[in-house]
Amino acid sequence: MTNDPQRKTGDAAPARLGLGARFPLWLLLTVNARQSSRRALGLWQQSRWLSLLVVLFLAGYLGLAFLLFAASLRFVGRFPGLGTMLLERLFYLMFGFLFVLLLLSHLVISYTNFFRNRETAALLTLPVSTDTIFQWKFIESALLASWAFIFLIAPFLVAYGLTRGVPWHFYLVTVGMTALFIILPGVTGAWAALLIARYVDRRVFQVAALLALVGLLVAVAVWLKPEKVSEDQLEFRVLAVLDRMMDKTRLAQFPFLPSYWLSASVLNWAEGAIGAAVFFMLVLLSYVLFVAAWSFTSAGRFFYEAASAVQSRGGAWHHWRSSAPRRGARRAEGAPGPFERLVDVCFWMAPDVRALLVKDARMFWRDTTQWGQSVVLFGLLGVYIINLRHFSSQLNTPFWTHLVAYLNLAACSLNLATLTTRFVYPMFSLEGKRLWIVEMAPLGLARVVRTKFHLSLSTALVLTLCLIWLSCQMLELPWPQTIFFTGAIGVMTFTLTGLAMGLGILYPNFREDNPGKIVSGFGGTFCLILSFLYIVGSVALLGFGSPWTLHTTISFWRVLACLTGFAGLSIGLGWLPLQWGLRRLDQVER
Repeated sequence: MTNDPQRKTGDAAPARLGLGARFPLWLLLTVNARQSSRRALGLWQQSRWLSLLVVLFLAGYLGLAFLLFAASLRFVGRFPGLGTMLLERLFYLMFGFLFVLLLLSHLVISYTNFFRNRETAALLTLPVSTDTIFQWKFIESALLASWAFIFLIAPFLVAYGLTRGVPWHFYLVTVGMTALFIILPGVTGAWAALLIARYVDRRVFQVAALLALVGLLVAVAVWLKPEKVSEDQLEFRVLAVLDRMMDKTRLAQFPFLPSYWLSASVLNWAEGAIGAAVFFMLVLLSYVLFVAAWSFTSAGRFFYEAASAVQSRGGAWHHWRSSAPRRGARRAEGAPGPFERLVDVCFWMAPDVRALLVKDARMFWRDTTQWGQSVVLFGLLGVYIINLRHFSSQLNTPFWTHLVAYLNLAACSLNLATLTTRFVYPMFSLEGKRLWIVEMAPLGLARVVRTKFHLSLSTALVLTLCLIWLSCQMLELPWPQTIFFTGAIGVMTFTLTGLAMGLGILYPNFREDNPGKIVSGFGGTFCLILSFLYIVGSVALLGFGSPWTLHTTISFWRVLACLTGFAGLSIGLGWLPLQWGLRRLDQVER
């Protein structure tokens, strides 16, 4: 042996890389963790005020959510003889619905990360095992899909613990149980994404999936069908009526649901039944260890087959195309497709604008994750609107009618903010490395952005106006109020679309081709925060300044001041960011 310092230095580098060479997953985790920390540090150095605003908003959300949950839990707990039962049933229902939403979120994000991601395509060409690639993309998808779930339930569990006076170790156990619970819908969603990617082009799979979906919708509609209760039963047989209402929620207490294990362990630990809580914790832990070990050791081969199938096929519906030869002949002759024929109806548009619209429509249709998320979102909205019809029959006083009408406006506007942040904000960033081609095109970069804005605004207006009109009809609101809420949501559509487009230009992310990751960045978070604050302020101004208040007399100047404030807020948050973004584009083109 020699004491040459160069020899020691040369041997130190392989020693440092030894762990990453033996465990590629560890190398991927550390590299991405360093990239994320440096990106966050760069954002802090770039704009400390905006970073501080995001941190303050998150802290304010957690504090406000905690206060609301604590007040709600105290209110429910005051019911004599029924408070404990209602709290337990709410626990099971909340975690049951969150399990379903987590499953859908993991399905959509896993499909994007597995098969629509440049990093995945690059890793498949490297000497890295497919098991390692699946493990890394699963961890990344789980983090992206679960952070909102954690932010939602954290203030709820803290409020529940404080209202029940639980010991300090309750919070530690709850954190561990929540971490275990997230893995099960993550694994299920990942395997569902693999199955869909592998077999979606098979006719048997498509028919079975369609029949299963229809059967599920029919079963849910039949199960949740409301039962009419007479006034005599409400007055003299309250317990019997409550038992009938609670009977519909017993599905959330099915013993084989992971949400039941989590809820039972948390409730038993809070009540001091440590033995029962540990039992359900071990049940959840055993299932997590089983599915995680099985997936991490055997999903790599199936993941590679699914990725190969996705990259090799041209479409998933070719079995149903009876006119495929004729369509191919028309394409060979240069005949226009369905999108071209639809856009050609808009004869007042310039040909280059119509070509851009066709391109954006085709890109949206070819991205399964984009329209898949839209289907899930509008499916939830459909359930919401259908249930409004049954809910409106219980509104017998002006107070509840007034309150529910503005809550409905808030729900519709929050849905609009979700759409604009998710789909409008990343539109400019998705051009990516092709941006220089757009700059050289005769259309011009600024005109391209204006066309995208008009397309997004028109689509959002059609969707939101139909949504608010249907919800107002379900609530049986008079025509003056329906027109008022329709005009309000129209103004809010312009503001939220302009805000998302403007911030998307001011804070672009050309390194990512995944819209979910673009939205999850600093600019997307900032856009979501401003959209939320704008909705809260707008609904408050409209509620205090509308002619249909709870009081019989209202000052004209109060109405004028509130409506003027709403208009000024809408113009300031909608028109100004869009103009700043367009001005930045003009500077880029020069």
